[in-house]
Amino acid sequence: MDLATLRDFFLWCSVINYGVLIVWFLLFLLLRGWLYRQWERGFGLSLRDSARLNFGGMLLFKLGVILFNLVPYVALRIIG
Repeated sequence: MDLATLRDFFLWCSVINYGVLIVWFLLFLLLRGWLYRQWERGFGLSLRDSARLNFGGMLLFKLGVILFNLVPYVALRIIG
């Protein structure tokens, strides 16, 4: 596999993962009440706990995307 293919791979991984993150945020923003009722019924989470869980999950997901997709992409752009 050459550098151009790897760069394209990491670029598209980043784009797709940020798309997932945006969809996750929009669903949480638009369907917060429904999600809260489902988690309260299933797990006994309060509104505050469910918001913390979502934002914590989004934070971890975003950090993973940065570490495992964007950093390798930038490194390949620098050496390429």
